[in-house]
Amino acid sequence: MSGILDSVNQRTQLVGQNRLELLLFRLNGRQRFGINVFKVREVLQCPPLTSMPKLNSLVRGVAHIRGQTISVIDLSMATGGKRIEDLSNAFIVIAEYNRSVQGFLVGAVERIINTNWDAIMPPPQGTGRASYLTAVTEVENELIEILDVEKILNEISPLNAEVSADVAEGLTTEGKEDKIIFIADDSAVARNQVKKALTSLGLEIELAKNGLEALNRLKEIAEEYGDITKRIGVLVSDIEMPEMDGYTLTAEIKNTPELQKLHVVLHTSLSGVFNQAMVQKVGADDFIAKFHPDELATAVQKWLMTDCE
Repeated sequence: MSGILDSVNQRTQLVGQNRLELLLFRLNGRQRFGINVFKVREVLQCPPLTSMPKLNSLVRGVAHIRGQTISVIDLSMATGGKRIEDLSNAFIVIAEYNRSVQGFLVGAVERIINTNWDAIMPPPQGTGRASYLTAVTEVENELIEILDVEKILNEISPLNAEVSADVAEGLTTEGKEDKIIFIADDSAVARNQVKKALTSLGLEIELAKNGLEALNRLKEIAEEYGDITKRIGVLVSDIEMPEMDGYTLTAEIKNTPELQKLHVVLHTSLSGVFNQAMVQKVGADDFIAKFHPDELATAVQKWLMTDCE
């Protein structure tokens, strides 16, 4: 797996072009899955795993990698499938989500593909494993499933989405009571977490499931009010979303006269080293790594109270 990840410069060229790279892998069986390369630190043949007392049943053990102890989650079990049995031929995808590093145990790793976000579609409605999907796409006439890792992690270790009492007490939206906070995120779990944190500001909240849906709705509001900032105070957007990602959404907003004054906060589990360059490239106002409710609410209040130029 040496060299499986591209250089920073090559990957940042995708920013604002509605493109992404997916690392394809399998769990048990023939179904292929994808994970955004931006979240992947490295891919390793599964090392020896150490069992620990009181681990969640979905955590197969911990691995000691480059001086760091990393929990290894069986992605097949986490999505309702069978346990991955043959660890000697399995791999660990080391990824960074929500300010922490996890190892995802997978049955096999294939290759990286370059594709468009507009080829990434919302998942079909259903139960079982489908409920763990944020998106699907097609490669070589096969369906590739993109897992809702935030949902999986939240089931293993639930996040507290409440703003602390001290921070909530200091939040004010005086003079902005008529504004809406707009949230765009493809993960239902993440949308609910963000909404719960931002209800502390006491304003109306509107939700969208992807960048294209958000852009179309913002254009509708701007057409009605003439200037988007007369109604929308701040947009909080995820980055990874089907049909249109958060970078492209931001670039579209900043290049559309009736939308360009809107403050955009990118809020994502993509917490690697690439984000500042990307944020500057597309013109976002702020970047907040998921998920810390106090930090998010404070940042949204700051931009809400900052006059648009």
